[in-house]
Formats: sequence, structure tokens, C-alpha cells
Amino acid sequence: MQTIPQSMSASTVGIDDLSVYVPQLYLPIEDLAAARDLSYPKLSKGLGLLQMAIPDTREDAATMAANAVLDLMHKNDLDPNDIGRLYLGTESALDGAKPTATYVLDMLQDHFTDSHGGNCFLNCDVVDLTFACIGGVDALQNSLEWAAAKDGRIGIVVASDEAKYEMNSPGEYTQGAGAVAMIVKQNPRLLAIDPDFGVATRPAHDFFKPNRKVTKRELINEVLDLLPDTSAEDFNVDELLETLSEGLNSSGVLDCNDNDLYLHKATPVFDGPYSNDAYQARIREALQDYRRRSGKKEGELLSDFTHLVFHLPYAFQARRMFSEIFMEELKANGGWVEFILKNELEVPCADDYEDREQYITKCADFLRLVTKSDSYKAFIKERIAPGEWASSRVGNLYAGSVFVSLMSTLEALTRDTKNVEGQSICVFAYGSGSKSKVFGATLQAGWKEVALGFDLELRLDHREAINYATYERLHRGTLKENVAQSDGGSFFLADVHKDRNETEGVRHYGYSSFAGLVTT
Repeated sequence: MQTIPQSMSASTVGIDDLSVYVPQLYLPIEDLAAARDLSYPKLSKGLGLLQMAIPDTREDAATMAANAVLDLMHKNDLDPNDIGRLYLGTESALDGAKPTATYVLDMLQDHFTDSHGGNCFLNCDVVDLTFACIGGVDALQNSLEWAAAKDGRIGIVVASDEAKYEMNSPGEYTQGAGAVAMIVKQNPRLLAIDPDFGVATRPAHDFFKPNRKVTKRELINEVLDLLPDTSAEDFNVDELLETLSEGLNSSGVLDCNDNDLYLHKATPVFDGPYSNDAYQARIREALQDYRRRSGKKEGELLSDFTHLVFHLPYAFQARRMFSEIFMEELKANGGWVEFILKNELEVPCADDYEDREQYITKCADFLRLVTKSDSYKAFIKERIAPGEWASSRVGNLYAGSVFVSLMSTLEALTRDTKNVEGQSICVFAYGSGSKSKVFGATLQAGWKEVALGFDLELRLDHREAINYATYERLHRGTLKENVAQSDGGSFFLADVHKDRNETEGVRHYGYSSFAGLVTT
């Protein structure tokens, strides 16, 4: 039997601090609702959506991640030479081979060269982890185990994404963007993380971003058909394709050696109802696995944890998805009968229905009544709502969503007069495709001082609202320069090489200080 090193089994490891970066621009959901002829009360009161963070023209997953990490390093006075790894969770990768984390490292290294030397990040391990919205939690778990294995290790985990959907699609109003960075180390000041992670994985196609295959013929025909007063029938496409297929040189997108082309879009293929079902099933299965690994019993969830933190595709997702687990917990801990009587609910009985479909419909109606009960609303207000308010003002951050919810909860707790040191939070992470992870986090002695430095609400208050017309231009990518009036103190995308040679696609970044722009 393999023995676990004493340092790994005895050490407390977790998150020492967190930093967030949210783009300076946001679109009020009320403006989007007006443009799409949607019910704003349904979006705001039904889904909890108020504002949508929008990346500026020269922002991407790398700049947002670098900005979050830079803030984390400055406020903790971290020496770059002491950071052993920088792991990035993202589904907004900028390249099919080169990790986006290398761009983040490049920006940080240039920033710290004068103060710490040109090789200050030379021995820092970097990698991207991708599993839809749970990649950041995968990076966290991996880094926790690495930090626990040896004293003195310091790692940074960052989750950075732009949640972008096609305009006028059912996912458009859930869009958002941003990055969250965290220090992972032993003896953390903020949160000790339970080493037992519950996990549940089942392959699913609820949400994905495929490499779309298209032939040259299909692409040329589509272009010709889009031209005014022109169709593919007016041209000899076969002759053109024969010309393209004869040469060995590759001088363009169409003039390449392949018959088929692969297109990657930032917007996903998704099935909303299916994704909700997968989310609900995976978090329940991961919770069961967490209990198996940790020894916690069914019915103890509501007593063992003071708050519950979730991945939030939209702010009120968790309160809608958790109702069945809530009901199961009450049945297991003996509180179900009291709950039913107090809220005057009538439980459906299968024997009363000859038609099974009718019974299932009645059960669904009953579950909705549970969520509308005063007791469930009180539970939501106390245990889940503290993690919702930031999501309402940012939107979905994909891999960063669950960490924004965590920061939102902790910042809300700083306003509580009760001493919550030693209390535990249960975290429910989810990634389409599909996988969930459930783990516990315990507040440490220095948590409040650290959480007071988040300034999450302050950051959200100091952003610029844009109108719908500007949002549409940013979404389409037709603007060339940043929209935000103040972009001082942040990294930005300077240029992307377009020449079709060995440097095609190379991205260069700069830093915008209050004194002026600096290109790396």
C-alpha cells in the first residue's frame, strides 16, 4: 500500500487571497431587453440579471487573466521568483496549441523585468486546463495537491473567460466576462480547502464549441450567393477549385493544401433545457461522491455548511436547481414533515394518478411550490443569495463564475456582525460536457481582513455603461479602438500578426499606465 507523505497529510492548504478583474464596460440588461422585445421583469426578477460585463476592443482572455494576477501580486507583494506555477482555467483559448497562460506569463514578465529581472518567471510552470466552466476548479484542485506536497510552494490559479453567444439567441442575456486569480499555498489566511473533492462525470453534448468542418466548395458558394445579383451558378467553381488544388504552396485561407477547412467560433452550440438537466444531475451525483469520500452523511448538508456557492450561468440558477437536493436533505434529517406542515403543502401521491405522466407533471408543479414557500425563500436568502449579487451585475464568467460567487459570498459576510471564523462553505462547480465537483472550504482566522481587500462591489460600481448600439458593434468586432474612457493601469492587446508567414497569428500585448501606453 502506498503511504502518503506526512507533509501532505498534515498540512492545511487552500486559498490565501483572491483578486478579480471585470471589464470596464457593461450593458444594462434593461437595454438589451428593450432591443430584443423581452420582458425585463422576467430577466431581472426571474433570472436575477441586471448588468452584463462586456470586453473592450483590445481585451481578451489573456489580458483579463493578466490583470487579475497583477492585482493579486501587487496587493500581496509577491516576488515573481517565488511563484512555482500559474495554471489557467479557460474555454476562451487563443490558440489550438500555444497555451493562453504563456501570453499571461509574457505580460507579467515584461511588467516585472525592471524590478525583478528578465528571468523572474523562468521557473514558473504554466498550462491551460479546459473543461467548459469547471476548468478553473480543475486547476485549483491540481494546484492544491501540488502545494500540499511540499512546504513553501506558492501557486497562482486564474480563471478567465468571455461568455459570448450569438445575438438574439436564448443565451445572449446571460453573457459576461472577467477573470479571477487566487494564491494557493499552505496555511492560507482565507480558506482551507477540504482535500476530498466529490466528482461526477458523464459525457454530454449540452454545450460545446465544435471545430466546424466546411469544404472549399461550400465556402465559395456561400460567398458568391451572398454577393448582390450573383450566384454560384454564374461562376465555374470547379475550375477555381482545380486551380487551388494543383499547387503545393499555401498562400492563404483558401489557397491551402486541404480540401476541408475548420472554423472555430467563440459562440457555442447549446441546448438550454438539456444543460439544466445535466447541471442538476451532475451536482447531485458529485455531492453523493463527496459524501462517500469525506464521510459526511445525507441530511447533514444544511447543518455542516453555513453557505452554498455555485457555478452561476445566470444569477438565480442555483436557487432553481437546488430545490430537489433541498427536499432530499429535509427528508434525510427529519425536517420534511415540519416543512410540509409549516408551508401548508400537499405532497402528490402516485396512487392517486392512473396516468404516470400526469403524476410527473404534478410532482414538477409541487416542486415549484416548494421553491415559492416562505421556508425555502428564507433558506435562499441566508445560504445562497450572498453569492448571487455579483453575478447579477457581471453575467456568466464561465470558468470564473463559481469563484465570483465565492468572492461575492465572502464580501457579503464581511458585513455580518457575527463571528463566522471556522464556518464552512460548500462549493458546487459545474462544466458542460459534463462534470461537477463538490468540495468544502473553511474560513480561517484571517479571512475577514483578506476579504475586505476584494473591493468587488467597489469595482462594479466604477464601470462605464454602454448603449445597445455600442454593444452590438463590440459583439460584431467592428470597432478598432477601446471604448472605455479610462483604461489606465491595465494590459491590452496591441496587435495580431496577419502576414502569412512564420509569425502569422503572433499576439503582442502592452500595458496602459496612467502615464501612457507601453507595448511589450
